[in-house]
Amino acid sequence: MSENKFKLSSSPHIRDKVTSGNIMLMVTIALLPASAFGVWNFGLPALIMLISTTVTAVLTEYIYEKLMHKKVTINDYSAVVTGLLLGLNMPASAPWWMGALGSVFGILIVKQLFGGLGQNFMNPALGARCFLLISFTGPMTRFVYDGVTGPTPLATLKEGGMVDSMDMLIGTIPGTIGETSVIALIIGAIFLIMMGIIDLKIPGTYIVSFVIFVGIFGQFTAAKPGFFDLQYITAHLCGGGLMLGAWFMATDYVTSPITKKGQYVYGILLGILTGLFRLFGGSAEGVSYAIIISNLLVPLIERVTLPKPFGKGGEK
Repeated sequence: MSENKFKLSSSPHIRDKVTSGNIMLMVTIALLPASAFGVWNFGLPALIMLISTTVTAVLTEYIYEKLMHKKVTINDYSAVVTGLLLGLNMPASAPWWMGALGSVFGILIVKQLFGGLGQNFMNPALGARCFLLISFTGPMTRFVYDGVTGPTPLATLKEGGMVDSMDMLIGTIPGTIGETSVIALIIGAIFLIMMGIIDLKIPGTYIVSFVIFVGIFGQFTAAKPGFFDLQYITAHLCGGGLMLGAWFMATDYVTSPITKKGQYVYGILLGILTGLFRLFGGSAEGVSYAIIISNLLVPLIERVTLPKPFGKGGEK
């Protein structure tokens, strides 16, 4: 017996073969349809922006970890996902260096300075996008499509104008590189669901809550649709970054609740905040700020929805 060698380790003793690298690789693959459509839709500037944000994100993580004498973690693809998501949230007309600057901010400030993957308090890509929106409002809100600068369908809708929901569904509209084609985003989302990377709790609750909010309160906006007007709701679902945010950013493991009840609460909060920002805020969009604010509230949500340990109870 004394000759036997036992492997001692701390809990958990049952480990899954799925790693962070596997998950992030699957997310990267799921983002490829939206990336490909964005390049087809907006041309070479979109490809340059996606390369700029992704390469800069990976290089920033590598250089920082080397300088800090930390283990290099670029092989887990998390920096790739951050860079790609930021690129998909950028207008193709913005200069490439702006996207690169956003990647440096997202990886260095939001992620690494808080401890790296698993320690960041908000989604790094969205943190970077909001940083760029505040710093460079003009270029970040200027959208060019077919050589013409114009408002996004959501901006038109907010002013009471008419929009084509079918064009919004396909993606032949102005917007950021990755948010325009709902079809491409849904293809990626289905892939993640089939691979077991995400489920419907957060995105499903998010979308349903948003639909209810817009259906009830949309009539108080300049568009003045009817109560639960189908065309108005469809336009809001297909416009802006709702689908990109709901399926690919709100579901981030690190910045979303781990409790089941908490995930439903989180989804409802996202839906209400997005609807509030879109309908009554100064901007036509609201997904980025809604997700970041909800990220900050995740510790509170988890505390309130934490399951009671077995054997506890009987409080008066």
